[in-house]
Amino acid sequence: MRIISATSAFPKHYYSQEMLFAALQEFWGDHLAKPEVLRRLHKNVGVDGRFLALPIDAYPLLKGWGEANDHWIRSALELGYCSVSRALTGAGLDVRDVGALFFTSVTGIASPSIDARLINRMGFSPNVKRVPMFGLGCVAGAAGIARAADYVRAYPDEVAVLLSVELCSLTLQREDLSVANMISAGLFGDGAAAVVVAGNKRDGMKPSQGPRILATRSIFYPNTEEMMGWDISESGFQIVLSPEVPDLIRRQLGNDVDNFLADLGRERSDVGSWVLHTGGPKVLQATAAALSLENGELAASWDCLRRVGNLSSASVLVVLEDVMKNRRPEPGTFGLLAAMGPGFCSELVALEW
Repeated sequence: MRIISATSAFPKHYYSQEMLFAALQEFWGDHLAKPEVLRRLHKNVGVDGRFLALPIDAYPLLKGWGEANDHWIRSALELGYCSVSRALTGAGLDVRDVGALFFTSVTGIASPSIDARLINRMGFSPNVKRVPMFGLGCVAGAAGIARAADYVRAYPDEVAVLLSVELCSLTLQREDLSVANMISAGLFGDGAAAVVVAGNKRDGMKPSQGPRILATRSIFYPNTEEMMGWDISESGFQIVLSPEVPDLIRRQLGNDVDNFLADLGRERSDVGSWVLHTGGPKVLQATAAALSLENGELAASWDCLRRVGNLSSASVLVVLEDVMKNRRPEPGTFGLLAAMGPGFCSELVALEW
């Protein structure tokens, strides 16, 4: 099994963090008792700017969740079309070559789902297997790669595509002035990414295209479902984000990674490439502490966070794209791709470059 392509796509509207802060300050207006708290939170998330699905002045005019979700469907189709097309072109494939299409998002809802609508628009085979996934949040990029790997392990002469579209700006809650929502408003951005995974018997695949997938592991932490996710009401998606998440990462991630590696006859010092979900500064700091990474191993994650913010499930895929295109390890390098998210859970993917 091999990852043969990873490509991102973003909306055309990009704003600096200072512009976004000013817009949010106006958006919340007199309801914001302490604007300095919002400024401090935005400054501390380590983001220079973010892409938005809509022009910045359109958000105060949204009349409710239904209208926001209509925009989510339209933008998800546009970005999904673009990222999948680029990923397949980069892999030298046609849409008719795809045996399975996995789709993940946690920022909007559609039925038929976005993958079905793309099959109609892009001309996929009518026999393509569809696997829409909802609710996994930030972990879904890594989980999607793992599930695509499961598919091509069963069908080694086929190709699977994973598409993630996250339009976090369309979940903004006007009445929620909690610290969690203010952090969310400063941290999360909009974007999409697609990854192509090929089976071992797929003809024409070259080692130079991307890393082999050696193994995957899912880890669920019991009784942690209140740590991250959504509360869903008439106004849409309201963020649940516990300050305990970094502590959980520090307690669990190191041992989980070590146990996974030990089962592969490896240890942490063997890992020469780290592709990790961007999270936020506290999450990345906790990850570095848990894994004893002190020499710039997470530079790609920090850079992606700074450039585009946290893209939820698409984040780890954007980091993967950056590593494949700009920071490619030497052939034979052992690597680890990982993300954490609602559940609370982890997903680990061992790679060989």
